[in-house]
Amino acid sequence: MAALQFELHHTDTGSRARAGRITTDHGQIETPIFMPVGTAGTVKAVTKQQLKQEVKAEIILGNTYHLYLRPGLEVLEKAGGLHKFNGWNAPILTDSGGYQVFSLAGTRKIKEEGVTFQSHIDGSKHLFTPEAVMDIERTIGGDIMMAFDECPPGGSDYQYARTSMELTHRWLDRCFARFTGTEDKYGYTQNLFPIVQGGTFRDLRKQSCEYISSKEATGNAIGGLSVGEPTEVMYEICEWCCEHLPASKPRYLMGVGTPWNILECIGMGVDMFDCVMPTRNGRNAMLFTANGVINIDNKKWEFDFSPIDDTIGCDTSSYYSKAYLRHLMKSKEILGYTIASVHNLAFYLWLVKEARAHILAGDFTGWKNEMVIRMQQRL
Repeated sequence: MAALQFELHHTDTGSRARAGRITTDHGQIETPIFMPVGTAGTVKAVTKQQLKQEVKAEIILGNTYHLYLRPGLEVLEKAGGLHKFNGWNAPILTDSGGYQVFSLAGTRKIKEEGVTFQSHIDGSKHLFTPEAVMDIERTIGGDIMMAFDECPPGGSDYQYARTSMELTHRWLDRCFARFTGTEDKYGYTQNLFPIVQGGTFRDLRKQSCEYISSKEATGNAIGGLSVGEPTEVMYEICEWCCEHLPASKPRYLMGVGTPWNILECIGMGVDMFDCVMPTRNGRNAMLFTANGVINIDNKKWEFDFSPIDDTIGCDTSSYYSKAYLRHLMKSKEILGYTIASVHNLAFYLWLVKEARAHILAGDFTGWKNEMVIRMQQRL
C-alpha cells in the first residue's frame, strides 16, 4: 500500500502540456487521461470488457450521491467496495456528490454544517456533511476521493463566489480532519484531492489555489468551471489555476468537456478530465471524430456503409457502419446507444493518448491547433 505517486515525464516546449504517470494501488494511469463517468457504478450502456478492451480506459468515476442512494452503503460494504461490486480492477475516482446535491436547487439547503437535500428517487431527506461524505467515499472505496465543496453557478457575483469559496475551504479543513482520522477501508490506499473554487474571479481563484495547495495532497482539482460561463472565461480561469497549482502534483479539471476543450486545457497543464458528454451525446446520436462531429440521425448517412471510424483502434468503431448505426438509432434499439457510447469513449481515450504522444515528440502545439479546428467541423 502506497499513496498516489505522480511522475512528470515531459513538458511541451510550446505550451504547458505535460505527459506523466499516476500510480495507485490499483494500477498506473498515463497522463493526460480522460476518465469515463460511471455515475451509478456503471458507464451507461457499456460493459467492463468494452471499457477495457475497446475504449482502453485506465480509470473510471463513481458518483457518491447516486451510489449512496442506490444501491446504498450496506450493499457496497458487503460487496467489498465498488471495485468488487462492479468488477473493475483498475483505479476508480469518486466525486463528492457536491455537484449533484447543489444541482437540486429546489430541494436542498446549504448550511455551515453541510447540505440537506431530498432524494430524487423517493423524496427522503438526507444530510451531507464533509465528515459524512468522507465516510461515504471510504465505503464506496475509490482510489481517489474528492473533497466536499460548494459549486457556485457560472454567473455568480463576487460576493457569492467569495462566500462560497470560504465555505468550501472550511469544509476542506473538516474533510482532511476526517480523512486523516480514519483508515483505508479495503486494504489499499485511498487519496483525497481538494477542489479549487472561486467562480470567475482571478483573485479568488489564486487564493483558493494557494489554500488547497497548502494541504499538500497527492493531487488537486479545479472545480466550478463549465457551469454556464463563456468558453473563453473557462479557458482563462483554467489557465490561471494551472499557473498557481503545484507542477509536481496531477491537476484534474472536473466536468470538461468537448474534445476541443480537452485539448486546449491539456495545453494549459491539465492532466485529468472527466465528462458525461461522450456517452450522453452518443445516446443522442452525436458522434465525435478526428474530422468533425457527426449527427448520425441525418439522412445523409442512410446509405453510408463505411465504418463509423476505422482510425482509432476500436473494434466497435471499425466493425459497424454509419448506415447501420443510423438504423439502430432511428429504431431506438439499445445496441445503438452502446455502439455510439463505445465509439465516443474510445475516441476520447484515443485523443488523449495522441496528445501524450505529441507532447513526448515535442510537436503538441501545432498538432493541437490543427485538431481543434478539424474536430469542430459538422460533417
